[in-house]
Amino acid sequence: MIQQEPVTLEQIRQIVREEVERAMKKDPAARQACFIASKGTLDWAYPPLILSTAAAAAGLSATVFFTFYGLNIIRKDFEKVLRVSPVGNPAMPMPVPMPDIVTALPGMKSMFSKKGVASIRELLDVARESGVRLIACQMTMEVFGLKEEEFLEGVEFGGAAAFLSQARKSHVTLFI
Repeated sequence: MIQQEPVTLEQIRQIVREEVERAMKKDPAARQACFIASKGTLDWAYPPLILSTAAAAAGLSATVFFTFYGLNIIRKDFEKVLRVSPVGNPAMPMPVPMPDIVTALPGMKSMFSKKGVASIRELLDVARESGVRLIACQMTMEVFGLKEEEFLEGVEFGGAAAFLSQARKSHVTLFI
């Protein structure tokens, strides 16, 4: 009987790293993530920005396609137009008293800040600094009468085909 030395934790980690590296070389789509942001309220602005910046931090190429009301997230005046909407959120307790609706925006911002969650502005800055592609849907811009100069610096402009050309090369594609 041949006696083998026990495998160390570091050896296992090295084996896993090598396997992952080999898999990535075989399938470059494993390093890409694409997201569609279609909702333009404060509570719906967080998911595409958190997920795309997390993907970028993990070494993935990340793209977010903003369409319909999701365009509000990347407008220069996003801090004015992003609001919490109790009407469109079935999980929000009802009935919501009028004062709660009026104070919902500052309340949510404060709650997130106290828990150490980055603001939308911070997430947008991190996204741009980490190379996340932020693409505004041109068709929706035309429908809503929006101009390129109304959007943040670094935002790209393209149609559904531009997004699909990226998404088809990606293992992760999420509609948010």
